[in-house]
Amino acid sequence: MSSQPKDILIHSSAQFGPTLIAGLREIWAHKFRSLLTMLGIILGVSSLVAMSALVKGMEKGAKEALIAVGGLDKVRVEPQELPVEQRHLQDQAVGITMNDVTVIQNGAPLITKVSPEMRVPVTASANGKTFRTFMCMGVWPVALEMMEHEIEHGRMFNEIDDEMARSVCVIGTATRNELWGSPEEVGKEIIPVGETIYLNGVPFTIIGMFKHYESEQERKTRELQAKQAANSPTNQLAQTGPQRNRGHSHGRGGWAFWIKNATIYMPLNTAYMKFRSGVSLTGFGPRSQPSSTPSGATGDPRLSSLELRIRNFDLLPEALQQVRNLLMSTHKGIEDFTFRTQEEWAEAINTFIRNARLSGSLIAGISLLVGGIGIMNIMLASISERVREIGIRKSVGASNGDIFFQILVESTVIAMLGGFLGLGTSFGLVKLISTISPTDNAPIVTATAMLIAFGFSVCVGILAGLLPALKASRLNPIQALRYE
Repeated sequence: MSSQPKDILIHSSAQFGPTLIAGLREIWAHKFRSLLTMLGIILGVSSLVAMSALVKGMEKGAKEALIAVGGLDKVRVEPQELPVEQRHLQDQAVGITMNDVTVIQNGAPLITKVSPEMRVPVTASANGKTFRTFMCMGVWPVALEMMEHEIEHGRMFNEIDDEMARSVCVIGTATRNELWGSPEEVGKEIIPVGETIYLNGVPFTIIGMFKHYESEQERKTRELQAKQAANSPTNQLAQTGPQRNRGHSHGRGGWAFWIKNATIYMPLNTAYMKFRSGVSLTGFGPRSQPSSTPSGATGDPRLSSLELRIRNFDLLPEALQQVRNLLMSTHKGIEDFTFRTQEEWAEAINTFIRNARLSGSLIAGISLLVGGIGIMNIMLASISERVREIGIRKSVGASNGDIFFQILVESTVIAMLGGFLGLGTSFGLVKLISTISPTDNAPIVTATAMLIAFGFSVCVGILAGLLPALKASRLNPIQALRYE
């Protein structure tokens, strides 16, 4: 018995081939049983690869959305309710004002850009159509860079337009689609630059239109549909293009593109003069009334928010402290503001992705474990059926190592075949999931995920075969020959 481990470990290269062939022959002789044994491995590998592909797609979509809204070095300053201990100072709270913009520009060296925003709820009318806008705001021209916007047609308004409070605006493709129709509806690309749009009844001239924003997956889908439509025999009869989601994206991360497509920008002074100066924002249109807000009393326009660009993301805490100190000074110690960092949003996305990856890995791991137990069970049953065969092989010269290796080969090959089939099944599973629950973030199957999943399947096969192989190699040949 003491020499048995050495017999198992010492295996000549000359005997390797015949032993491997014997193991493969045994698997082939019980094809159906082997296939059933592989099912656990197939499910485990396919679910692991599919989970990884889905999470990778979500991660890519989240990164696209993060870039679309300005990156990690952007901070948003918003009004907030006063802390409980300051509620008695509510009448003295002035909110975020243009004075804050000036103070930050002059007193916060870690802030490179400041973009004030004055949101205006409006109803847009043009071309005989009317709709309630989602995102209309007065901004400085720097907002184009801060929010990663690109002008595709026309131009962005400039400092002179803002200083003169000119009635000009830049719209997104979603507004164009609502009022003039999408390219699919009218059969051509409409560029409403130079047209008049009425915002709460006030005429504005459209001087620019943003490019259409979409995720990479939406772009690929649109291009594929365009190609299919071009090759379709009915394409000559139908002058409308392929169905595209112009201005509307859904799914995790798609909201960022949807908001950008639905944006209407006007000069900040224009928004204040036309809509905020003595104008109520309730209802679907402006209603003149005396302003009773602090901004109305002081003449300092109250803003909806501020967008700040940090000089260096690594200096984010220091930059926020600089801004906080300045605002606490201008607000006379009243904390009626808060910071919204992209880092918080990115961390929330990363937490979700980690949880999804952990949950998927746990499910796939359980499937692989069940598959390994199935392999071990079948191999133990197979040994019980082949006791006399093992006894005969030992009696004609097969060593303990030969028997051990043959059983281990059988379990490993079953796991490897299951792994290969699982990799193939994973592509179909990913396609099925995408069809049942389509998103803007296409699943991404990576070679790394496939290698890891296949490697796990091989490890499971080896571990599952150790006990049966050891049991078979320890059989006494004389007792095995007597076994009925």
